[in-house]
Amino acid sequence: MSGFKRSLSLNTTIALVIGGVIGSGIFMKPALMASQLGSPILLISVWIVAGIITLFGALSNAEVAAMFPETGGQYVFFKKMYGDAFAFLYGWASFAVFNTAGNASIAYVFSQYTNYFVELPHFSAAIEKTIFFHIPFVGNIYPLENFGVKILTVLLIVLLTLVNYLSVSYSGALQRVLTSLKAIAIVLLIGGILFSGKGSLHNIVTSMPSMPHGWALVSAYMAAIAGAFWAYDGWNNITFVAGEIKDPQKNIPKSLFLGLSFCIVIYVLVNLAYIYVLPIDKMAASPFVASDSATITWGLIGGGIIAAMVMLSTLGTTNSNVLATARVTYAMSEENRWFAWAGKPQKKFNTPGNALILNAIWTCVLIFSGSFDMLTDMLIFVSWFFYGMSTLGVFLLRKKLHDTPRFYKVWGYPIVPLLFVVFVAFFLCSTLYTDITNYKNGTTPIINSLLGTIITCIGIPIYYFSKKKA
Repeated sequence: MSGFKRSLSLNTTIALVIGGVIGSGIFMKPALMASQLGSPILLISVWIVAGIITLFGALSNAEVAAMFPETGGQYVFFKKMYGDAFAFLYGWASFAVFNTAGNASIAYVFSQYTNYFVELPHFSAAIEKTIFFHIPFVGNIYPLENFGVKILTVLLIVLLTLVNYLSVSYSGALQRVLTSLKAIAIVLLIGGILFSGKGSLHNIVTSMPSMPHGWALVSAYMAAIAGAFWAYDGWNNITFVAGEIKDPQKNIPKSLFLGLSFCIVIYVLVNLAYIYVLPIDKMAASPFVASDSATITWGLIGGGIIAAMVMLSTLGTTNSNVLATARVTYAMSEENRWFAWAGKPQKKFNTPGNALILNAIWTCVLIFSGSFDMLTDMLIFVSWFFYGMSTLGVFLLRKKLHDTPRFYKVWGYPIVPLLFVVFVAFFLCSTLYTDITNYKNGTTPIINSLLGTIITCIGIPIYYFSKKKA
Protein backbone atom coordinates (compact mmCIF):
# COMPACT_ATOMS: atom_id res chain seq x y z
CA MET A 1 0.00 0.00 0.00
CA SER A 2 2.73 2.49 0.95
CA GLY A 3 5.61 1.57 -1.31
CA PHE A 4 8.03 2.30 1.54
CA LYS A 5 10.93 -0.04 2.23
CA ARG A 6 10.70 -2.69 4.96
CA SER A 7 13.67 -1.33 6.85
CA LEU A 8 12.58 -1.64 10.51
CA SER A 9 14.11 -4.62 12.34
CA LEU A 10 12.81 -6.47 15.44
CA ASN A 11 15.10 -4.44 17.69
CA THR A 12 13.77 -1.23 16.18
CA THR A 13 10.13 -2.31 16.56
CA ILE A 14 10.69 -3.25 20.22
CA ALA A 15 12.32 0.16 20.66
CA LEU A 16 9.25 1.75 19.02
CA VAL A 17 6.93 -0.03 21.46
CA ILE A 18 8.98 0.82 24.57
CA GLY A 19 9.85 4.28 23.30
CA GLY A 20 6.25 4.96 22.32
CA VAL A 21 4.90 3.81 25.69
CA ILE A 22 7.42 5.00 28.29
CA GLY A 23 7.31 8.74 27.98
CA SER A 24 5.70 11.33 30.20
CA GLY A 25 2.97 9.27 31.88
CA ILE A 26 5.13 7.56 34.48
CA PHE A 27 6.52 10.95 35.57
CA MET A 28 3.35 13.06 35.41
CA LYS A 29 0.41 10.79 36.36
CA PRO A 30 1.41 8.91 39.58
CA ALA A 31 0.91 11.96 41.83
CA LEU A 32 -2.59 12.60 40.49
CA MET A 33 -3.43 8.89 40.73
CA ALA A 34 -2.18 8.81 44.33
CA SER A 35 -4.47 11.73 45.22
CA GLN A 36 -7.41 9.95 43.58
CA LEU A 37 -6.90 6.59 45.31
CA GLY A 38 -5.22 7.46 48.61
CA SER A 39 -3.79 3.94 48.83
CA PRO A 40 -0.34 2.73 47.69
CA ILE A 41 -1.59 -0.85 47.26
CA LEU A 42 -4.46 0.30 45.05
CA LEU A 43 -2.04 2.50 43.12
CA ILE A 44 0.23 -0.45 42.33
CA SER A 45 -2.79 -2.59 41.40
CA VAL A 46 -3.93 0.04 38.90
CA TRP A 47 -0.62 -0.17 37.03
CA ILE A 48 -0.81 -3.97 36.92
CA VAL A 49 -4.48 -4.10 35.86
CA ALA A 50 -4.08 -1.38 33.22
CA GLY A 51 -0.95 -3.09 31.91
CA ILE A 52 -2.62 -6.49 31.56
CA ILE A 53 -5.72 -4.99 29.92
CA THR A 54 -3.50 -3.06 27.49
CA LEU A 55 -1.55 -6.23 26.70
CA PHE A 56 -4.81 -8.08 25.97
CA GLY A 57 -5.82 -5.38 23.49
CA ALA A 58 -2.37 -5.22 21.90
CA LEU A 59 -2.15 -8.98 21.34
CA SER A 60 -5.67 -9.00 19.89
CA ASN A 61 -4.69 -6.26 17.46
CA ALA A 62 -1.48 -8.12 16.64
CA GLU A 63 -3.54 -10.92 15.06
CA VAL A 64 -5.01 -8.46 12.56
CA ALA A 65 -1.72 -6.61 12.05
CA ALA A 66 -0.02 -9.88 11.12
CA MET A 67 -2.80 -10.57 8.60
CA PHE A 68 -2.58 -7.10 7.00
CA PRO A 69 0.95 -5.73 7.56
CA GLU A 70 0.35 -2.46 5.73
CA THR A 71 1.21 1.15 6.49
CA GLY A 72 -1.72 2.78 8.29
CA GLY A 73 -2.33 0.30 11.10
CA GLN A 74 -5.85 0.36 12.49
CA TYR A 75 -7.09 2.44 9.56
CA VAL A 76 -6.38 -0.57 7.35
CA PHE A 77 -7.93 -2.94 9.93
CA PHE A 78 -11.17 -0.94 10.13
CA LYS A 79 -11.61 -1.01 6.36
CA LYS A 80 -11.58 -4.80 6.52
CA MET A 81 -13.83 -4.89 9.59
CA TYR A 82 -16.43 -2.16 9.18
CA GLY A 83 -15.93 -0.55 5.78
CA ASP A 84 -14.61 2.73 4.39
CA ALA A 85 -16.82 5.12 6.39
CA PHE A 86 -15.79 3.83 9.81
CA ALA A 87 -12.15 3.61 8.71
CA PHE A 88 -12.24 7.26 7.68
CA LEU A 89 -13.84 8.22 11.01
CA TYR A 90 -10.93 6.50 12.76
CA GLY A 91 -8.42 8.20 10.46
CA TRP A 92 -10.05 11.56 11.13
CA ALA A 93 -10.11 10.98 14.91
CA SER A 94 -6.48 9.89 14.91
CA PHE A 95 -5.52 13.02 13.01
CA ALA A 96 -7.81 15.47 14.82
CA VAL A 97 -7.76 14.03 18.35
CA PHE A 98 -5.59 11.28 19.72
CA ASN A 99 -2.47 10.97 17.54
CA THR A 100 -1.77 14.66 17.25
CA ALA A 101 -2.95 15.42 20.80
CA GLY A 102 -0.69 12.63 22.01
CA ASN A 103 2.29 14.17 20.24
CA ALA A 104 1.37 17.56 21.68
CA SER A 105 0.93 16.36 25.26
CA ILE A 106 4.19 14.38 25.38
CA ALA A 107 6.25 17.19 23.88
CA TYR A 108 4.48 19.52 26.32
CA VAL A 109 6.03 17.64 29.25
CA PHE A 110 9.51 18.07 27.75
CA SER A 111 8.97 21.82 27.79
CA GLN A 112 7.44 21.82 31.28
CA TYR A 113 10.52 20.09 32.71
CA THR A 114 12.76 22.62 30.96
CA ASN A 115 11.47 25.03 33.62
CA TYR A 116 13.48 23.01 36.14
CA PHE A 117 16.66 24.46 34.62
CA VAL A 118 15.51 27.67 32.89
CA GLU A 119 12.30 29.53 33.67
CA LEU A 120 10.39 29.93 30.44
CA PRO A 121 8.58 33.25 29.83
CA HIS A 122 4.87 33.46 30.58
CA PHE A 123 2.09 36.03 30.83
CA SER A 124 0.48 37.11 34.07
CA ALA A 125 -2.58 35.21 35.22
CA ALA A 126 -4.81 38.16 34.30
CA ILE A 127 -3.51 38.30 30.71
CA GLU A 128 -3.70 34.51 30.34
CA LYS A 129 -7.45 34.68 31.04
CA THR A 130 -8.05 37.66 28.74
CA ILE A 131 -8.28 35.65 25.53
CA PHE A 132 -10.36 32.48 25.57
CA PHE A 133 -12.63 30.42 23.36
CA HIS A 134 -15.90 29.07 24.70
CA ILE A 135 -17.21 25.76 23.36
CA PRO A 136 -20.90 25.18 24.23
CA PHE A 137 -21.51 22.23 26.59
CA VAL A 138 -17.72 21.72 26.84
CA GLY A 139 -16.06 24.73 28.51
CA ASN A 140 -13.39 27.41 27.97
CA ILE A 141 -9.99 27.14 26.27
CA TYR A 142 -7.18 29.59 27.14
CA PRO A 143 -4.43 29.66 24.43
CA LEU A 144 -2.14 32.11 26.31
CA GLU A 145 -1.68 29.88 29.37
CA ASN A 146 1.95 28.72 29.81
CA PHE A 147 2.88 30.57 26.62
CA GLY A 148 6.63 29.95 26.87
CA VAL A 149 6.09 26.22 27.42
CA LYS A 150 3.82 26.09 24.40
CA ILE A 151 6.31 27.91 22.14
CA LEU A 152 9.12 25.50 23.07
CA THR A 153 6.76 22.56 22.50
CA VAL A 154 5.99 23.82 18.99
CA LEU A 155 9.71 24.11 18.21
CA LEU A 156 10.29 20.52 19.36
CA ILE A 157 7.47 19.20 17.15
CA VAL A 158 8.87 21.09 14.15
CA LEU A 159 12.40 19.75 14.75
CA LEU A 160 11.36 16.10 15.08
CA THR A 161 9.04 16.40 12.09
CA LEU A 162 12.02 17.58 10.06
CA VAL A 163 14.10 14.57 11.16
CA ASN A 164 11.32 12.16 10.15
CA TYR A 165 10.74 14.04 6.90
CA LEU A 166 14.35 13.54 5.85
CA SER A 167 14.77 9.82 6.65
CA VAL A 168 13.00 6.85 8.27
CA SER A 169 16.40 5.26 8.90
CA TYR A 170 17.72 8.34 10.72
CA SER A 171 14.57 8.49 12.83
CA GLY A 172 14.76 4.76 13.60
CA ALA A 173 18.41 5.06 14.62
CA LEU A 174 17.60 8.05 16.82
CA GLN A 175 14.77 6.03 18.39
CA ARG A 176 17.04 3.10 19.23
CA VAL A 177 19.58 5.40 20.89
CA LEU A 178 16.98 7.37 22.87
CA THR A 179 15.15 4.22 24.00
CA SER A 180 18.39 2.58 25.14
CA LEU A 181 19.39 5.67 27.14
CA LYS A 182 15.88 5.93 28.57
CA ALA A 183 15.85 2.28 29.69
CA ILE A 184 19.28 2.59 31.32
CA ALA A 185 18.30 5.79 33.12
CA ILE A 186 15.03 4.32 34.47
CA VAL A 187 16.75 1.17 35.70
CA LEU A 188 19.33 3.34 37.51
CA LEU A 189 16.50 5.42 39.00
CA ILE A 190 14.71 2.33 40.33
CA GLY A 191 17.85 0.72 41.71
CA GLY A 192 19.20 3.96 43.16
CA ILE A 193 16.03 4.68 45.13
CA LEU A 194 15.06 1.16 46.25
CA PHE A 195 18.58 0.34 47.48
CA SER A 196 19.31 3.76 48.97
CA GLY A 197 18.02 2.87 52.44
CA LYS A 198 16.43 6.33 52.68
CA GLY A 199 12.83 5.22 52.46
CA SER A 200 10.45 2.99 54.40
CA LEU A 201 8.66 -0.22 53.46
CA HIS A 202 5.88 0.92 55.81
CA ASN A 203 4.88 3.48 53.15
CA ILE A 204 3.71 0.66 50.88
CA VAL A 205 0.92 -0.40 53.27
CA THR A 206 -0.05 2.99 54.72
CA SER A 207 -3.13 4.64 53.18
CA MET A 208 -4.46 8.19 53.49
CA PRO A 209 -7.32 8.79 56.00
CA SER A 210 -9.28 10.43 53.16
CA MET A 211 -9.15 7.31 50.98
CA PRO A 212 -12.49 7.00 49.09
CA HIS A 213 -14.91 4.14 49.72
CA GLY A 214 -17.94 2.62 48.01
CA TRP A 215 -18.99 4.04 44.63
CA ALA A 216 -16.56 6.93 45.12
CA LEU A 217 -13.73 4.38 45.18
CA VAL A 218 -14.96 2.78 41.95
CA SER A 219 -15.10 6.20 40.30
CA ALA A 220 -11.63 7.08 41.61
CA TYR A 221 -10.22 3.75 40.47
CA MET A 222 -11.51 4.22 36.93
CA ALA A 223 -10.12 7.75 36.86
CA ALA A 224 -6.74 6.38 37.95
CA ILE A 225 -7.03 3.64 35.32
CA ALA A 226 -7.44 6.38 32.70
CA GLY A 227 -4.14 7.90 33.87
CA ALA A 228 -2.42 4.52 33.64
CA PHE A 229 -3.91 3.93 30.19
CA TRP A 230 -2.32 7.18 29.10
CA ALA A 231 1.04 5.96 30.38
CA TYR A 232 0.63 2.69 28.45
CA ASP A 233 -0.62 4.37 25.28
CA GLY A 234 1.60 4.31 22.19
CA TRP A 235 1.91 0.53 21.80
CA ASN A 236 -0.06 0.67 18.54
CA ASN A 237 2.57 2.85 16.87
CA ILE A 238 4.16 -0.20 15.29
CA THR A 239 0.89 -1.12 13.54
CA PHE A 240 1.03 2.27 11.81
CA VAL A 241 4.41 1.39 10.27
CA ALA A 242 3.59 -2.30 9.64
CA GLY A 243 4.31 -1.79 5.95
CA GLU A 244 7.90 -0.86 6.82
CA ILE A 245 8.68 -3.70 9.29
CA LYS A 246 10.84 -6.66 8.29
CA ASP A 247 9.11 -10.06 8.66
CA PRO A 248 5.99 -8.37 10.16
CA GLN A 249 4.07 -11.62 10.82
CA LYS A 250 6.62 -12.58 13.47
CA ASN A 251 8.07 -9.24 14.58
CA ILE A 252 4.80 -7.39 15.29
CA PRO A 253 3.37 -9.85 17.88
CA LYS A 254 6.82 -10.50 19.37
CA SER A 255 7.69 -6.82 19.77
CA LEU A 256 4.28 -6.02 21.31
CA PHE A 257 4.53 -8.82 23.87
CA LEU A 258 8.15 -8.16 24.83
CA GLY A 259 7.87 -4.39 24.75
CA LEU A 260 4.66 -4.14 26.82
CA SER A 261 5.80 -6.78 29.32
CA PHE A 262 8.96 -4.75 29.92
CA CYS A 263 6.86 -1.60 30.38
CA ILE A 264 4.55 -3.24 32.95
CA VAL A 265 7.48 -4.40 35.07
CA ILE A 266 9.18 -1.00 34.83
CA TYR A 267 6.03 0.94 35.74
CA VAL A 268 5.37 -1.17 38.83
CA LEU A 269 8.98 -0.86 40.00
CA VAL A 270 9.08 2.91 39.39
CA ASN A 271 5.92 3.41 41.46
CA LEU A 272 7.31 1.21 44.24
CA ALA A 273 10.41 3.41 44.21
CA TYR A 274 8.30 6.57 44.51
CA ILE A 275 6.26 5.12 47.38
CA TYR A 276 9.36 3.84 49.16
CA VAL A 277 10.68 7.38 49.71
CA LEU A 278 7.41 9.35 49.58
CA PRO A 279 4.41 8.47 51.79
CA ILE A 280 1.19 8.41 49.77
CA ASP A 281 0.02 11.83 51.04
CA LYS A 282 3.31 13.51 50.08
CA MET A 283 3.31 11.70 46.77
CA ALA A 284 -0.21 13.01 46.07
CA ALA A 285 0.93 16.59 46.73
CA SER A 286 4.12 16.39 44.64
CA PRO A 287 4.17 18.41 41.37
CA PHE A 288 7.30 16.57 40.17
CA VAL A 289 7.14 13.20 41.89
CA ALA A 290 10.17 11.72 40.11
CA SER A 291 12.41 14.68 40.88
CA ASP A 292 11.17 14.87 44.48
CA SER A 293 11.92 11.16 44.98
CA ALA A 294 15.41 11.61 43.57
CA THR A 295 16.03 14.70 45.70
CA ILE A 296 15.33 12.69 48.87
CA THR A 297 17.72 10.00 47.67
CA TRP A 298 20.61 12.01 46.21
CA GLY A 299 19.97 15.63 47.19
CA LEU A 300 19.37 18.56 44.85
CA ILE A 301 21.61 17.13 42.14
CA GLY A 302 19.32 14.09 42.00
CA GLY A 303 16.34 16.25 41.12
CA GLY A 304 18.28 17.79 38.24
CA ILE A 305 19.34 14.38 36.95
CA ILE A 306 15.76 13.11 36.97
CA ALA A 307 14.46 16.26 35.28
CA ALA A 308 17.01 15.68 32.51
CA MET A 309 15.94 12.03 32.32
CA VAL A 310 12.29 13.02 31.93
CA MET A 311 13.25 15.35 29.09
CA LEU A 312 15.24 12.56 27.44
CA SER A 313 12.34 10.13 27.87
CA THR A 314 9.72 12.44 26.42
CA LEU A 315 12.02 13.37 23.53
CA GLY A 316 12.25 9.69 22.53
CA THR A 317 8.50 9.15 22.86
CA THR A 318 7.68 12.24 20.82
CA ASN A 319 10.02 11.09 18.05
CA SER A 320 8.42 7.64 18.05
CA ASN A 321 4.93 9.14 17.80
CA VAL A 322 5.82 11.63 15.07
CA LEU A 323 7.35 8.80 13.04
CA ALA A 324 4.36 6.48 13.40
CA THR A 325 1.22 8.63 13.54
CA ALA A 326 1.71 10.39 10.20
CA ARG A 327 1.29 6.98 8.53
CA VAL A 328 -2.41 6.93 9.45
CA THR A 329 -2.97 10.35 7.85
CA TYR A 330 -1.05 9.13 4.81
CA ALA A 331 -3.16 5.97 4.48
CA MET A 332 -6.44 7.87 4.94
CA SER A 333 -5.59 10.37 2.21
CA GLU A 334 -5.45 7.79 -0.57
CA GLU A 335 -9.26 7.57 -0.73
CA ASN A 336 -10.29 11.11 0.19
CA ARG A 337 -9.94 14.13 -2.06
CA TRP A 338 -9.73 16.68 0.76
CA PHE A 339 -6.70 14.85 2.16
CA ALA A 340 -5.19 13.86 -1.21
CA TRP A 341 -2.24 16.21 -0.74
CA ALA A 342 -1.24 14.38 2.47
CA GLY A 343 -1.05 11.11 0.52
CA LYS A 344 1.81 12.24 -1.68
CA PRO A 345 5.14 10.79 -0.46
CA GLN A 346 8.38 12.74 -0.43
CA LYS A 347 10.03 10.92 -3.33
CA LYS A 348 13.59 12.06 -2.65
CA PHE A 349 13.59 10.78 0.96
CA ASN A 350 10.92 8.07 0.55
CA THR A 351 8.90 9.34 3.53
CA PRO A 352 5.25 10.46 3.96
CA GLY A 353 6.44 14.08 3.91
CA ASN A 354 3.14 15.89 3.36
CA ALA A 355 1.35 13.84 6.03
CA LEU A 356 4.12 14.70 8.49
CA ILE A 357 3.70 18.40 7.72
CA LEU A 358 -0.09 18.29 8.07
CA ASN A 359 0.14 16.43 11.40
CA ALA A 360 2.72 18.93 12.67
CA ILE A 361 0.48 21.91 11.83
CA TRP A 362 -2.56 20.49 13.65
CA THR A 363 -0.40 19.34 16.57
CA CYS A 364 0.77 22.94 17.02
CA VAL A 365 -2.86 24.12 17.03
CA LEU A 366 -3.69 21.63 19.78
CA ILE A 367 -0.63 22.72 21.79
CA PHE A 368 -2.09 26.21 22.07
CA SER A 369 -5.57 24.89 22.81
CA GLY A 370 -4.96 23.27 26.16
CA SER A 371 -2.88 21.84 28.96
CA PHE A 372 -1.24 18.45 29.44
CA ASP A 373 -4.14 16.98 31.42
CA MET A 374 -6.80 18.31 29.03
CA LEU A 375 -5.05 16.81 26.02
CA THR A 376 -4.43 13.43 27.65
CA ASP A 377 -7.96 13.05 29.03
CA MET A 378 -9.47 13.94 25.67
CA LEU A 379 -7.34 11.58 23.61
CA ILE A 380 -7.57 8.58 25.97
CA PHE A 381 -11.37 8.54 25.84
CA VAL A 382 -11.50 8.59 22.03
CA SER A 383 -8.53 6.31 21.38
CA TRP A 384 -9.84 3.61 23.73
CA PHE A 385 -13.19 3.61 21.95
CA PHE A 386 -11.34 2.67 18.77
CA TYR A 387 -9.12 0.17 20.61
CA GLY A 388 -12.31 -1.56 21.75
CA MET A 389 -13.76 -1.53 18.23
CA SER A 390 -10.59 -2.95 16.68
CA THR A 391 -10.56 -5.80 19.21
CA LEU A 392 -14.26 -6.43 18.59
CA GLY A 393 -13.34 -6.65 14.91
CA VAL A 394 -11.16 -9.68 15.64
CA PHE A 395 -14.38 -11.65 16.20
CA LEU A 396 -15.88 -10.29 12.97
CA LEU A 397 -12.83 -11.20 10.90
CA ARG A 398 -12.74 -14.72 12.35
CA LYS A 399 -16.15 -15.20 10.72
CA LYS A 400 -15.87 -12.95 7.69
CA LEU A 401 -12.38 -14.07 6.61
CA HIS A 402 -12.23 -17.48 8.24
CA ASP A 403 -10.24 -18.93 5.31
CA THR A 404 -7.57 -16.20 5.34
CA PRO A 405 -4.22 -17.48 6.68
CA ARG A 406 -3.40 -16.25 10.18
CA PHE A 407 0.31 -16.15 10.92
CA TYR A 408 -0.46 -15.28 14.53
CA LYS A 409 -3.60 -16.00 16.57
CA VAL A 410 -4.29 -14.14 19.81
CA TRP A 411 -3.62 -16.26 22.87
CA GLY A 412 -6.69 -17.15 24.93
CA TYR A 413 -9.26 -16.49 22.21
CA PRO A 414 -12.14 -15.72 22.73
CA ILE A 415 -11.69 -14.91 26.45
CA VAL A 416 -8.79 -12.44 26.10
CA PRO A 417 -10.34 -10.17 23.44
CA LEU A 418 -13.78 -10.45 25.07
CA LEU A 419 -12.45 -9.29 28.45
CA PHE A 420 -10.78 -6.35 26.75
CA VAL A 421 -13.97 -5.29 24.93
CA VAL A 422 -16.12 -5.54 28.09
CA PHE A 423 -13.61 -3.57 30.15
CA VAL A 424 -13.36 -0.84 27.51
CA ALA A 425 -17.17 -0.47 27.44
CA PHE A 426 -17.28 -0.07 31.23
CA PHE A 427 -14.32 2.33 31.18
CA LEU A 428 -15.90 4.61 28.56
CA CYS A 429 -19.28 4.79 30.33
CA SER A 430 -17.77 5.48 33.75
CA THR A 431 -15.36 8.09 32.34
CA LEU A 432 -18.13 10.02 30.59
CA TYR A 433 -20.30 9.93 33.73
CA THR A 434 -17.41 11.10 35.93
CA ASP A 435 -16.43 13.92 33.54
CA ILE A 436 -19.97 15.28 33.36
CA THR A 437 -20.40 15.02 37.14
CA ASN A 438 -17.11 16.84 37.80
CA TYR A 439 -18.05 19.58 35.34
CA LYS A 440 -21.42 20.10 37.02
CA ASN A 441 -19.72 20.23 40.42
CA GLY A 442 -17.28 22.85 39.15
CA THR A 443 -14.18 20.72 39.78
CA THR A 444 -13.12 20.83 36.12
CA PRO A 445 -13.48 23.67 33.58
CA ILE A 446 -14.05 21.42 30.57
CA ILE A 447 -15.64 18.06 29.70
CA ASN A 448 -12.64 16.51 27.98
CA SER A 449 -14.29 13.27 26.88
CA LEU A 450 -17.18 15.19 25.32
CA LEU A 451 -14.80 17.54 23.50
CA GLY A 452 -12.96 14.58 21.97
CA THR A 453 -16.27 13.00 20.96
CA ILE A 454 -17.48 16.21 19.27
CA ILE A 455 -14.26 16.59 17.26
CA THR A 456 -14.49 12.92 16.24
CA CYS A 457 -18.11 13.27 15.07
CA ILE A 458 -17.15 16.20 12.85
CA GLY A 459 -15.48 13.54 10.70
CA ILE A 460 -18.89 12.09 9.69
CA PRO A 461 -20.01 14.97 7.41
CA ILE A 462 -16.41 15.47 6.26
CA TYR A 463 -16.34 11.88 4.99
CA TYR A 464 -19.50 12.18 2.90
CA PHE A 465 -18.60 15.58 1.44
CA SER A 466 -14.96 14.78 0.70
CA LYS A 467 -15.08 11.13 -0.41
CA LYS A 468 -13.37 10.57 -3.78
CA LYS A 469 -15.70 9.61 -6.58
CA ALA A 470 -15.07 6.20 -8.12
